[in-house]
Amino acid sequence: MSFNDIIKNKFIEEVTDVSVSEIFTAVLLACVLGVFIVLIYKITFTGVVFNRNFALGLVLLPMITSLVVLCISSNIVLSLGMVGALSIVRFRTAVKEVMDTVFMFWAITAGIVVGAGFTIVAIIATVVIGLLFVLISWAGNFLDKTGLSTGGGYLVVILYDYRAADEVLRGINSLPKYKIKSKSLSGRLEELVLELKMSEKDFETLRKIKGIKGVEEVNTVSHSGSTIL
Repeated sequence: MSFNDIIKNKFIEEVTDVSVSEIFTAVLLACVLGVFIVLIYKITFTGVVFNRNFALGLVLLPMITSLVVLCISSNIVLSLGMVGALSIVRFRTAVKEVMDTVFMFWAITAGIVVGAGFTIVAIIATVVIGLLFVLISWAGNFLDKTGLSTGGGYLVVILYDYRAADEVLRGINSLPKYKIKSKSLSGRLEELVLELKMSEKDFETLRKIKGIKGVEEVNTVSHSGSTIL
């Protein structure tokens, strides 16, 4: 047997048939896991606007990925061609939130595992990861509410009349350890930017600072958004 015959027999003609039942099973299971991932995403969502298109994408991702893996596993030549085709695909949509990227990777991984035929592994791993993620999220919220958390990083911007500078300084000294990022003067107004870690109880101190006569505005900015007092 020549080398060409070996290549033809082992690679070109060697195709593993994928039954219709396997296709339906993989797609349905991937859909169920995708819905479960979306539920976890919605339960642990901490943003302001819930993106339904992104949630729909989390359901479709494991379904599409499972089909791709099924096709790849049926023929080695097809798998090489598909890898080459997918390598030139470029997605230009930027994912701003880190956790959104994590959920996308989770959905894709679930689809890969389902497509590879590891049904039990896909179910157990997805459920365990989801429950642990909810538990961790709940624990973080609990620590924030009870004040046991060390708090997150914030930038505090205080705009005030320069004549109230001494009273503002006494107020910010009640905050946790902070670092002055900038201080600017425009006419009679001064703007002070602080960098510090705060818990929920420290926002009460900021409200007291906002009540000082001469303080125009107190803004707090974090990685997850901003609030204005």
